[in-house]
Amino acid sequence: MSIPRPLPRVAAFEKLGFGLFLHWGLYSQMGEGEWIQAYKRIAPAEYGKLMETFTAGEFDGERIAALARRAGMRYIVLTTRHHEGFSLYDTKGLSTFDSPHSPAGRDLAAEFVEGCRKHDILPFFYHTTIDWHWRSARLDPEGREFLDYTRNASEEIFAEYLDYLHASVELLCRNYGPVGGFWFDGNWARPGDDWKEDRLYGMIRKYQPDAIIVNNTGLQALGKTGHRELDSVTYENNAAKPMDRKGMEKYVAAEVCRTMNAHWGRGEEDINYLSPAQVVEQLCHSRGCGANFLLNVGPTAQGGIPDYEKAVLELAGHWVGRFGEALYEPRPVPELRCQGRDFLLRKGKELYYFAFDLGIRGLVNVTAALQGPGLRTVDGLEERIRECRWLDNGEVLDFTQDTTRKIAALRCTGFPYGHHTAVRVAKITLE
Repeated sequence: MSIPRPLPRVAAFEKLGFGLFLHWGLYSQMGEGEWIQAYKRIAPAEYGKLMETFTAGEFDGERIAALARRAGMRYIVLTTRHHEGFSLYDTKGLSTFDSPHSPAGRDLAAEFVEGCRKHDILPFFYHTTIDWHWRSARLDPEGREFLDYTRNASEEIFAEYLDYLHASVELLCRNYGPVGGFWFDGNWARPGDDWKEDRLYGMIRKYQPDAIIVNNTGLQALGKTGHRELDSVTYENNAAKPMDRKGMEKYVAAEVCRTMNAHWGRGEEDINYLSPAQVVEQLCHSRGCGANFLLNVGPTAQGGIPDYEKAVLELAGHWVGRFGEALYEPRPVPELRCQGRDFLLRKGKELYYFAFDLGIRGLVNVTAALQGPGLRTVDGLEERIRECRWLDNGEVLDFTQDTTRKIAALRCTGFPYGHHTAVRVAKITLE
């Protein structure tokens, strides 16, 4: 069976490689994660008080975009509305539960898009498809009870809600110029129901024909395909797996979305953070599976990027600055097999060998997968190698090859003392 060719927008999306996810909303002021209203069953009247102190005083779309660019990221996904129902954009009368009606008094989505464009970053809009706030004031005027109408509503009320949802997304389609895509999340709440995706995606195609459309399948359906208009599958907080696209009706991309700690929104007591090395390794693994890596940060209560996350992004950019040539355009080569966690990507006559678990030159470093420097084999390579060298310092690597048996071996040297970058990439030039 053949593999379908990706549409231009999908091929372009795959070359973005590395993106920033921003989960920011009223919940950020509580510092207990983005689901805190549901977990604590906080009634709308009480939860709504958070809007009175939402100033967005630390939010700077241009500064965030500049940080993402330094990190080597090429797109940012902003939660324009999360499940709490509060919108970071002007809802134009659909609701008063939005940032222009808060003390911030601003359309924060517009500032985000403007900042992205100044730094050549593609802006993406996350938008929930469930809403804990919708109709709460009408059906529970005193706001004493937490009610999730989109999950539990009758079919009639659910249909009314979908009209509100689609009108909301249409505002994002029409008022911010061309955007990179739309990232939806929540259909898993009513898995057997008709979400009227034909209407929603058809409207997006009308106003944003080149936008990527993603709808998160959730933790229970990692990598699952869905509606024919969806352009990418998702792997939420999990490692990607190589996709078998043979016989698919449409070529779909893949994306790993991973949060820096145990929450998507800010968690003040959460210190379970990824290290810079883990970020680099997960970025590389994702690319080895042909997936983009979307790394989430939960901004502060008023929209700033916390110091630790900022430092990690700067260090990730340090790695990309040395090995970025291998990151964006090269694609997986499933017919070539490597040892342990190592893998190859290819662009034309260039192969890029991603070496894990190398260790520092001259020092013993025993790992579960490999033992530091030494020979790393490549099985299945029939083409002849002309040269192999590290991308970071240009050091030429010795290699042996038997083209008849389709096997090669690279003698990978360890990291120079004081230069450990977690993953190292060698460029193999073929004849």
